[in-house]
Amino acid sequence: METLKYFTNNKFYESKATSFYEVYDPSTGEQIARSPKMLLEEVQQVIENAHTAYLSWSKVPVMKRVQILYKVRDLLIENLEELSLLVAKEHGKCYEEAKGDVLKAKEATELACTMPITMQGDSLMDASSGYDTVLYRESMGVFAGMSPFNFPAMIPMGWMAPVCIACGNTMVLKLAGATPMTSLRICELYREAGLPDGVLNVITCDRVVNKELLTNPRIKGVSFVGSTSVGKYVYSTAAANGKRAQALCEAKNHALVLEDAALDRTAAGIVNAAFGCAGERCMALPVVVAQESIADELVAKIKEIASNLKVGPAYDKTSKLGPVYSASHKKSVIEWIEKGIAEGAELVLDGRNVTVPGYENGFYLGPTVLDKVTPEMTVGINEIFGPVLCIKRVKTFEEGLALMNSNPFANGSVIYTQNGYYAREFARNTDGGMVGINVGIPVPVGVFPFCGHKDSFFSDLHTLGKDGYRFFTESKCVTTHWFDEHEKKSTKVSTWDGTI
Repeated sequence: METLKYFTNNKFYESKATSFYEVYDPSTGEQIARSPKMLLEEVQQVIENAHTAYLSWSKVPVMKRVQILYKVRDLLIENLEELSLLVAKEHGKCYEEAKGDVLKAKEATELACTMPITMQGDSLMDASSGYDTVLYRESMGVFAGMSPFNFPAMIPMGWMAPVCIACGNTMVLKLAGATPMTSLRICELYREAGLPDGVLNVITCDRVVNKELLTNPRIKGVSFVGSTSVGKYVYSTAAANGKRAQALCEAKNHALVLEDAALDRTAAGIVNAAFGCAGERCMALPVVVAQESIADELVAKIKEIASNLKVGPAYDKTSKLGPVYSASHKKSVIEWIEKGIAEGAELVLDGRNVTVPGYENGFYLGPTVLDKVTPEMTVGINEIFGPVLCIKRVKTFEEGLALMNSNPFANGSVIYTQNGYYAREFARNTDGGMVGINVGIPVPVGVFPFCGHKDSFFSDLHTLGKDGYRFFTESKCVTTHWFDEHEKKSTKVSTWDGTI
């Protein structure tokens, strides 16, 4: 049994912790490692290391900072196969999904490499007569990142670390205790690329110790991804302690399917969006709102395609649906399916009793489809985070849009139609922050922000895109005035010193 370590000052250290998180291979159900619930004094020392590193790292010119990230980007490509298999092993994503997880980390690293251009400020000569103003973007200090279990590469080593570091900050990254192995391996790549001691630090700890990241005065900002209940706590606690904060939280994304949609391609897109990554992503598509006139035909097509998905171990490259990440989560998803049935939903496809020969102890669930889900059923309102698709039925576009907007979450929102008018009306009026028009997973590429709304997000600056560098920097305005020969001898100064 491997006991994992924490990473600070470019070295791995063994924690003195006596409690641990269990790390499983979800495909086999076997425990493969354990990660420490670090002691408070260990986390405090890591924060001090990050602060010490910031004092010098912030003075390194941005052009030199990104040279290191260019090397990190190349090392991610060079080690893509190893990292993809590691994601598959510790999380349970199918190989191609795991590979995409790593490639998304690479994409965000490429965004970070644009910082010499992106961090450029603004200037205006003669903002007032004879007064020039320049706005600079400056680093802030130590940031904390709190990442979830479901994307071991993309979120901690994509959304959080690269842009933070490129902006001249240092980071203390708190990993999910169940899936820390990929990020710990990527730490070695950062070290190989030449990142100085203390710039990137990786820990695992419990919620009690984790509060130190929200209250320690050395920490200037916090980026969180996880549940809405915890996200609200993180955001409010960090803000109350004077920190910048962002919390990316739960979702219950809906897709509206109109009667003019291309049903074959639409059904395929829905199956991919609903059951990809075993539904364990906040941009999954767990609800379809189908126009009554085509609902029966659409559900039949979805059932046919989903029934043929090959359920199997994550690192088998022919598998199309891997396991969920833990035994307890599998139990939770099954309970949700049973709750949906009890609430009156029609079970079209049942994935509760799937077994994979040779992998009988794995945490497998097949695709499940619940039809005729009504607005009051909690199965169609709350996040399940598993391979479960709910079908709701409406008569009109307007009814469907209103139903979708009544949900408290608003990460993604999708419409399938060939009608340009309805597509535009949908894009304009949906509450969703990331909108797909015939796109089932409308996650934009990293040069745009990941912009959830409502109870899916708490802050005013999102991750990635231009919001990314704005979150990790603060602005400074410098106004300059030079005296001419006449003014040198003057003793008159206006109340506003000439800036009006």
